[in-house]
Amino acid sequence: MTPALPQRVAGCPLCEDAGGRLVYEARQFRVICAAEVGFPAFYRLVWREHVREFSELSRDDRAICMEAVTAIEQSLRDVLAPTKINLATLGNVVPHLHWHVIARFDWDSHFPSPVWAGAQRERDPAREAEVAGKLPALEARMIEGLRSF
Repeated sequence: MTPALPQRVAGCPLCEDAGGRLVYEARQFRVICAAEVGFPAFYRLVWREHVREFSELSRDDRAICMEAVTAIEQSLRDVLAPTKINLATLGNVVPHLHWHVIARFDWDSHFPSPVWAGAQRERDPAREAEVAGKLPALEARMIEGLRSF
């Protein structure tokens, strides 16, 4: 028997497009590096099936989802040693379950405010480039941590 294709919703940007640069794809989810200016280590875990809320997942899928978010977070911590990791699943603009996993630094333009708030200071392109230069090693570690899913 062929597994059913995930439900897709017309007009949903996360159903119709990868949503960023694809880093890893598992049966239940994909991980992308989001193109968020000023935040080079901004990742999203996007659930493959179009569900609006975390509670719509089965108990097993919720466990898989959170273990994957944890693996992404841990790889960010191990490679980048950020000041803080931000985790968020808002879905107000795009009601398709996805988790934001964002490495934050005390020097980033919005810290300590959320990345969606106003800037607190000018961007530091040199530091952003330094972080971006570490992404290949980061993503190799991330993929290693996600391979069990």
